[in-house]
Amino acid sequence: MKSDNAIFNILPGSWTELGAIYDGEGTNFALFSAHAERVELCLFDSSGRAEIARLELPEYTNEIWHGYVPGLKPGALYGYRVYGPYDPDNGHRFNPNKLLVDPYARELVGDVDWNDAHFAYDLLHDDRDLTFDDRDSAPFMPKCRVVDPNGFDWHDANRPNIPWSSAVVYETHVKGFTQLNPAVPQELRGTFDGMGHAASVDYIRSLGITSVELMPVHYFPDDQHLLDKGLHNFWGYNTLGFFAPASRYYGPRGLEGFREMVRNYHDAGIEVILDVVYNHTAEGNELGPTLSFKGIDNFSYYRTMPDQHRYYINDTGTGNTVNTSHPRVLQLIMDSLRYWVQHMHVDGFRFDLGTILGREPEGFDQRGGFFDAVTQDTVLSKVKLIGEPWDIGPGGYQVGGFPPGWAEWNDKYRDTIRDYWKGDNVAPDFAARLLGSGDIYDLRGRRPWASVNFIAAHDGFTLNDLVSYNEKHNEANGEDNNDGHNDNRSYNYGAEGPTEDEAINGVRERQKRNFLATLFLSHGTPMLLGGDEFGRSQMGNNNGYCQDSEISWVRWEGLPETNEQLREFTRHIIALRKEQPIFRRENWRDGMEVRWFNAGGGEQLPEHWQEGTTLGLNLRRVDLEREEGLWSNVLVLFNPFEGNVPFYIPPMVEGRWILELTTADPSLRGVEVEQDQEFELEGRTLVVLRRA
Repeated sequence: MKSDNAIFNILPGSWTELGAIYDGEGTNFALFSAHAERVELCLFDSSGRAEIARLELPEYTNEIWHGYVPGLKPGALYGYRVYGPYDPDNGHRFNPNKLLVDPYARELVGDVDWNDAHFAYDLLHDDRDLTFDDRDSAPFMPKCRVVDPNGFDWHDANRPNIPWSSAVVYETHVKGFTQLNPAVPQELRGTFDGMGHAASVDYIRSLGITSVELMPVHYFPDDQHLLDKGLHNFWGYNTLGFFAPASRYYGPRGLEGFREMVRNYHDAGIEVILDVVYNHTAEGNELGPTLSFKGIDNFSYYRTMPDQHRYYINDTGTGNTVNTSHPRVLQLIMDSLRYWVQHMHVDGFRFDLGTILGREPEGFDQRGGFFDAVTQDTVLSKVKLIGEPWDIGPGGYQVGGFPPGWAEWNDKYRDTIRDYWKGDNVAPDFAARLLGSGDIYDLRGRRPWASVNFIAAHDGFTLNDLVSYNEKHNEANGEDNNDGHNDNRSYNYGAEGPTEDEAINGVRERQKRNFLATLFLSHGTPMLLGGDEFGRSQMGNNNGYCQDSEISWVRWEGLPETNEQLREFTRHIIALRKEQPIFRRENWRDGMEVRWFNAGGGEQLPEHWQEGTTLGLNLRRVDLEREEGLWSNVLVLFNPFEGNVPFYIPPMVEGRWILELTTADPSLRGVEVEQDQEFELEGRTLVVLRRA
């Protein structure tokens, strides 16, 4: 190690703002650790390979170590070494031989270059993590970089602020969306710059999307076991830096490329929502590496077993669980969220395994510290908050259990809609899901938009594969096809995977339209998986977490004509939702009349719901009758069965009905339909009629 501390001076500085904060004349460093005995700030040359100084943080105030380095400017590279007891049985794993990432680092340079030195113990010793390893991990660690958060032109106040009731969410992946896109310049593909390129923004806007939800973009390493198999962590659910963008997505503009991406979407009227992972970190369990939190203050940052602090509570299934009950850990998450809103201008968050954030020592609590902190926060309470309301811990399934102000991924919607179009008799649940899942969300002033409805998401089959495969095909993941969901509720209609059988392909295309039409005509917030609008396939892989390959990348070229037809259908159905508020209900108390009918034209009575699943839904809003161009009375017919069904149009009011949509033939519109007569409802078809 080359060290020349004499060229650097360190002053007491301030404890009040954590991280490395440049003030125009120097940089203040502040690090929380309740159990450390001393902390060293390590500075590196511009290559990140040579350590040029070690400066002991001179002050310790309110469990925060701090110091100020005059003259140290943005661009400086640093890390920490933290001294304290190495006592795993009592939850302490300090080892100053391990260079540690600042939890508040705004940017990380380099990758985790896996080496035995990353582990605080002797990997070969029988006592494993009870031993102590003295090898230096600095050569194999990414370095933190001091950044200047100011100076970017955000085009003034250009945030879209899309009302929840108008939101249409598009879940996609920065690299997966751009890597094969011929409209994106080659040098920008796979980057924030490519995701923010006009070709990407204009395409997403052309669909009618209001809010693009990006899979994790916080800094994350590739798992060693994946690299050993020639694979990579593609999805990114393994965060190491909660403030730092993933540098693997950097283009020519680096960190500025992320800001420009957000600004370009905002200029187009589109929100940017981040999928965030605050429930666990990349450090794994007691046998995992020491990269940051574990070496800074393991006992504070992680939940450990009450009587055996050597071991971690694993409610996430990833080895560790972040301890949101600790005020400084809770502060870390809150500060991170505010940073992304205030300095990076994002518009909301989707929280992976969000139940963890509401988990207190006694279990999930929607009045837990995290939820209370967000609810009263003047910044975060105003952005879009979407919870994935489950984890693997006790009482971890909490669909409908999040507090007011939150939306939730509704897997009940996903499963019920899949079952219905497969022909299962789930009519009562189908009716509830279609109308915003009021049985789950209509309480405490929550609105229909609280239900984030989806047919497919990154985790599971794509829409195309949902109607093309009976079984998952994850062999490429190297786990003997044992990974991924087995309960896919899918159906291949006679052939496993791609086929040249025109009849099978015809049924599949119609079912895709049925799913998309159901999604965008349902009350609640629709979420479309990127590429589903034109039938993207993952070749039957329903767990592409490790597939940084053409399995997961969106393919744009060489597609059959049916893909473009499906894309145009998607655009049409999204536009229909946007134009007609009767399909995007904002409030359960808006005076809307809801009636269900059976194929005979009679109203559904309780005894009818278990007899059949061919249904008619009538929606009427008197307040829309005076609004020119708005539909105030619609009838939506559903036939999930293979055969045609004569549907008697009920004589509800005087007038005529106009056919506006049929998934049997999307080009057929404007046909007049007589009431008091039988309408031939084709098999596996959704029909929309409006009152003339």
